[in-house]
Amino acid sequence: MITLKTDDEIQLIARACEIVGDVLGNIVERVRPGVSTAALDEWAEERIRSSDGATPSFKGLYGFPSTLCTSINHEVVHGIPSAQRVLRDGDIVSIDVGVCFDGFFGDGAITVPVGEVEPEVRRLLDVTEEALRRGVESARPGARIGDISAAIERVGVEAGYGVPRELTGHGVGSRPHEDPQVPNYGRAGEGLRLQPGLVLAIEPMFNMGGREIRTLGDEWTVVTADGRYSAHFEHTVAVTADGPRILTVVPSKD
Repeated sequence: MITLKTDDEIQLIARACEIVGDVLGNIVERVRPGVSTAALDEWAEERIRSSDGATPSFKGLYGFPSTLCTSINHEVVHGIPSAQRVLRDGDIVSIDVGVCFDGFFGDGAITVPVGEVEPEVRRLLDVTEEALRRGVESARPGARIGDISAAIERVGVEAGYGVPRELTGHGVGSRPHEDPQVPNYGRAGEGLRLQPGLVLAIEPMFNMGGREIRTLGDEWTVVTADGRYSAHFEHTVAVTADGPRILTVVPSKD
């Protein structure tokens, strides 16, 4: 069921998303060689809970054990933080985080280089982030879900990357995952027509190799089938009469 949010509800989602943006904006400086993903997870949980009324929405969701999803190198999404997973120079790590505030949810992700990475890896991150920007730009009233999907897919295909089809963006609101799905592939002009009040998590994922993926034995971690690197970026976006409003940002203090 697809629900349009009121202005008051969008403000509550925006508050959750501000906390997401704060975590992602400040965790970057903590991503460095020698740091475990468990240490990042512990810091993120403390940061979220330091905001009155905020809780980590991933922890316990469908049985997931942690605050963050930390996916290293060929891990696409849903990597589980661990004290044994220590970051090394040249790695990349996707950090996905959700927050609940006063019954409403926010969701966002970035992929961060660890130390110095190869130019082709840096390009993967830049292109995937550009696809997010293009997808967000397409989230306008009167457009369709397919316009978002096609804009994202075009960036990935033109760069020569695999675009997984099994993993999608989604609606966000009083639940962390709502309808509609927002695929990272599709045809412009198809799918649900966008209206003000719709709130979407838009999240391109690109693989350096093929688009095929598989899930590891932990039943959570999704990896590329060919073992090549993958990147993931995500914003929660409200469709407004004036166009897309990115909610997963930290408000300016100026």
